[in-house]
Amino acid sequence: MIKLSVVSPVYKAQKMVEMLVCRNVAALSSIPDIDYEIILVNDASPDNSWQAIEAECKKNPRVKGLNLSRNFGQHYAITAGLSYASGDWIVVMDCDLQDRPEEIPNLYKKAIHEELDIVSTKRVVKHVGWWKRFSSILFYAIFGWISGKKTDPSIAHFGIYSRKVIDVYNSIPQQSRSFGTLIDVLGFKRGYYDVEQDPRLEGKSSYTLVKLLKLSFDITIVNTNRPLRIAISLGFVMSVLSFLLAIYQIIARLLGFVDVPGFTTTVFSVWFVGGLLLFVMGILGLYIGKIFDQVKGHPLYIVKDKLNFN
Repeated sequence: MIKLSVVSPVYKAQKMVEMLVCRNVAALSSIPDIDYEIILVNDASPDNSWQAIEAECKKNPRVKGLNLSRNFGQHYAITAGLSYASGDWIVVMDCDLQDRPEEIPNLYKKAIHEELDIVSTKRVVKHVGWWKRFSSILFYAIFGWISGKKTDPSIAHFGIYSRKVIDVYNSIPQQSRSFGTLIDVLGFKRGYYDVEQDPRLEGKSSYTLVKLLKLSFDITIVNTNRPLRIAISLGFVMSVLSFLLAIYQIIARLLGFVDVPGFTTTVFSVWFVGGLLLFVMGILGLYIGKIFDQVKGHPLYIVKDKLNFN
């Protein structure tokens, strides 16, 4: 019998856990000839999300809980859940029910019939405010420009993944993790399925514009050296501008246009070139910092409590 795992990171969702489980059970039960498990990963949520997960685990042994020792972040919580998932196929979805559990049978059917390793969802968003849309567009625009990679913002984490895809994902020891980015790197045969995203039932997303921008830079630094090439290009442009400015200063001096000799050159050198050097050193520092994080070898996550795992 084929087994299907659903992995969902949980944060500030105590009132949504029961409905999340109920809708997942209904959707999974409608698929013939499969066994299933639902893995809820509490990312040290400040509310009573873990207590809600405990209650669901007591009701249904197929519901399993992981409680992380501290807040590691969404992508690390996903990694924790995937490490414990035992299914032949694994579904990743958010806990806020904007991802519809009722679409899981359709994702599974598409993967089986078309012999795909990954089926990712493309969101048709109708219930998102202008600020969320703006911050999302800005995030992907900055990420695309810095990384040099075209990214479709409609592609969500919500999708179904074969066992071999998740096994390869779990084998990657990279400290700075972005689930979607790592999945893109893996390759495999991939298809897409359009889904309409529901409005969030309660609360609001914990991703602010600042967090999205930080995530954009972190993903870029880890996955591409394009910022270093940009820094080299800036250095070349500055060298050309400095040369042209030197020629201008010589001509202006000969024609008597300069009242204070060396003023422009001094200001340009101190402020503009100095700022450029700090910018380049900052980029190098970010890369060195990521190397330092990687060689420390800290665990990607720490599980404090487990429920319904044998």
